Amino acid sequence: MGATAKTLLLMGVMTGLLGALGYLFLGGLTGLIFFVVLAGVFNFAAYWFSDKLALRMAGAHEVTPEEAPRLHRVVDEVLSMTKLPVKPNVYLIQNPSPNAFATGRNPKHAVVAATTGIMDLLDDRELKGVMAHELGHVGNRDILIGSIAAVLAGAISWITTSMMWGMMFGRRNNENGMLALLAIILMPIAAAIVQMSISRTREYEADKTGARTTHDPDALADALAKLHQGAMMRPMQVNPSTAHMYIVNPLAGVRSQNFSNLFSTHPPIEERISRLRQMARRGV
Repeated sequence: MGATAKTLLLMGVMTGLLGALGYLFLGGLTGLIFFVVLAGVFNFAAYWFSDKLALRMAGAHEVTPEEAPRLHRVVDEVLSMTKLPVKPNVYLIQNPSPNAFATGRNPKHAVVAATTGIMDLLDDRELKGVMAHELGHVGNRDILIGSIAAVLAGAISWITTSMMWGMMFGRRNNENGMLALLAIILMPIAAAIVQMSISRTREYEADKTGARTTHDPDALADALAKLHQGAMMRPMQVNPSTAHMYIVNPLAGVRSQNFSNLFSTHPPIEERISRLRQMARRGV
């Protein structure tokens, strides 16, 4: 199954979970329709405001070509290899942990952000691979997909919490009580798994897009290896809800290495590097 088809399937599953919760919580078709519409409202808000919120939470500030000439030069070089309509705004994050992310509601209103740590760690070739990955996210519209997935997962969590309080105060009858209890326990877990699956699928696709853009898969592979080690040594203090945006997991150094990959926001770094090495051997 292709990445786009898989993403659409996963999004459909998450919307279905939300509709099922509406059916259980409010009862019948009315509840299902209400929560699906509510999800649409939340997604509209995410479309317009998620980029500003993400940048504020990261402590990012916009930089001009005079303030960050090397970063702007690399972004310009990669942009010239793509079909993106306009140059994304360029932001810098004063943080020694090496990382980067892209955000924005569409390719005409996009942002790329890099930490000072990544600027110090990578050479120009590797940095170009990272920026190609991030512009790949922009071109693939992964920013919007990620925002929608996060909103749906948040809505499911909010509804199950409301259901729990409703049961505590006797709003559930005995007939539906066990079903509601199972929903409260299992659906947030299922939503988290689906959200993480979407994130991992889009990371693989952005790796592929970035490698094809620069025709240098090894550069991105080398960068990922360095970034993974750097993030392990210097994890970022970020809100877990934004961790999926970064090119490598910013919380890797503070998470147990035995924690199930099922709930990881990123694919295994070894697998990402292996796929890029294979692309290099094929001469992509």
